[in-house]
Amino acid sequence: MSGKRLKRKKLHNKLFIKNRLVILNEDTFEEIFSMKLNLMNVFVVATVGAIILISVTTFIIAFTPLREFIPGYSSSKLKKDATELALKSDSLTIALKKNEAYILSIQKVLNGQLEYAKFNKDSILVYNEDTVPQVKLSASEKELELRKQVAKEEKKQTSKKTK
Repeated sequence: MSGKRLKRKKLHNKLFIKNRLVILNEDTFEEIFSMKLNLMNVFVVATVGAIILISVTTFIIAFTPLREFIPGYSSSKLKKDATELALKSDSLTIALKKNEAYILSIQKVLNGQLEYAKFNKDSILVYNEDTVPQVKLSASEKELELRKQVAKEEKKQTSKKTK
């Protein structure tokens, strides 16, 4: 037990004993700057300085355009442009499919592969459109039970408010 106390006391003395930092002129040995420090003060100042440096760096990266240079981050303008280009490419793809269907039907007419009575101008546009599958939108039994419970609770709350 006393060994631990001795170690703690030595550590305490090393951390809190006053030392003097002196800056001297080398030629004249004139004292330019002097400061009394202990090791604990140096550790505290270094730790606080590191924390401030890290937080300032994080702030600069997070809230300035510098973040665009970090892999994984992109500018909002770039995201906006990419979204607009994706929408344009989708609309151009649809227009291209319609034009190809139109040209294909014109080729069939010119080659005589299509009868004139069966030809319909609207069928050209409908020919290549993607059809949306029909989905059953009826509620399940659990959902109907939940709706009934919610309706009962709403009736109870409205009756309490009117009283």
